[in-house]
Amino acid sequence: MKRSLLILSCLFYTLCANASYIMIPMDHDNQRNHLKAYGIAYWILEKDMEVYWLLNYEGGSFVFENLPSFEKELKTRDVSYRVMPDGEFAQLRNTIGDPEANMEVMKLEKAPKIAVYTPNFNARGAKIQPWDDAVTLVLTYAEIPYDVVYDREVLEDKLPEYDWLHLHHEDFTGQYGRFYYSQGSQPWYKANQAKMEELATDLGFKKVSQLKLAVAKRIKEYVSGGGFMFAMCSATDSYDICLAAEGLDICADMYDGDASDPNAQSKLDYSQTFAFKDFELTKNPLEYEFSTIDHKKRKLSPETDYFTLFDFSAKWDPVPTMLTQNHTRTVKGFMGQTTAFGKEVVKSDVLVMGENNSIDEARYIHGTFGFGTWTFYGGHDPEDYRHYVGDPETDLNLHPNSPGYRLILNNVLFPAAQKKKRKT
Repeated sequence: MKRSLLILSCLFYTLCANASYIMIPMDHDNQRNHLKAYGIAYWILEKDMEVYWLLNYEGGSFVFENLPSFEKELKTRDVSYRVMPDGEFAQLRNTIGDPEANMEVMKLEKAPKIAVYTPNFNARGAKIQPWDDAVTLVLTYAEIPYDVVYDREVLEDKLPEYDWLHLHHEDFTGQYGRFYYSQGSQPWYKANQAKMEELATDLGFKKVSQLKLAVAKRIKEYVSGGGFMFAMCSATDSYDICLAAEGLDICADMYDGDASDPNAQSKLDYSQTFAFKDFELTKNPLEYEFSTIDHKKRKLSPETDYFTLFDFSAKWDPVPTMLTQNHTRTVKGFMGQTTAFGKEVVKSDVLVMGENNSIDEARYIHGTFGFGTWTFYGGHDPEDYRHYVGDPETDLNLHPNSPGYRLILNNVLFPAAQKKKRKT
């Protein structure tokens, strides 16, 4: 009996001594595929296993328990990694825990459930709108699952089923992206307008702009209740414009069949917006622009267009630290219908996480509302400087280490670290 206990005891200590972890380095030199690394982290969370996010350590590396199935998946997806003995990981945590070190260990515990707000008639093979979306591209490339929702699902209160919501390239003002002058005669534009008017009528609204306002307000309730909302390009400024213009007609006749309110500008309510204040609406309905939120004073070439990520305190400001993890602090710029935000129209309580200070513009901003958070990211596609209507989608196999796309995936993962209780 004693001999058996001794053998079991030795076996136990041997297993403890041999316990190990896997580290996915996320710095510049040691990771072959930064984007798929996020997919690995998400995949492990789906298996109810914990992932440690080492903030500001080697570009925001990931660590998790070493299991044979995990190593196999890493090799399959061609993600760089190394095995780390238990003692080494314990020592690393002590190093990161030093009060003088601007690093932190953030434990991720549950894979967030993801929804992408995009037209159902523009999703997964049934495409009408002739452009892609950076978020759905990178989610697909990283093999992170998501569901598609649109106006009907939002108004049927489906959003509380999800932890994270992305607003696809959208115009919440009901002006169809202001493409009328350049694209109004094109079949895709006419088909999209017909589909949207049909949907609005079916859901009980006289105008598409009224439908979009109802949807925007329901999304606002979702964020207030504890949801995490992320938006890019025109879904950023058009969302806030929609909220500020509640009860006003800001659409010209080619968009909704009647004239806009000539005094709408003086009636805007900036207190209803998430991010922006004191902006002016673009009066010409044929101009491809919504307002002065989009920074127009840009005189940059693609070769000189960069923005800088701020450094935050990992121990005191973990959320913006998570959202800015990268293997470089300088990210090349990219354009979109809404490329960047003029600092003069950004509210004082909004956190600017990325900027081009030389031309006074914010590119990447964040804030809280109620129990939830929102993040706005200017531009359309981080690896396509000017993405025109009808251009082919970006092949991320050519950009596996994209810093601009990493910012999107930071937003996808960070709700896994939150323990907030959704408001009921």
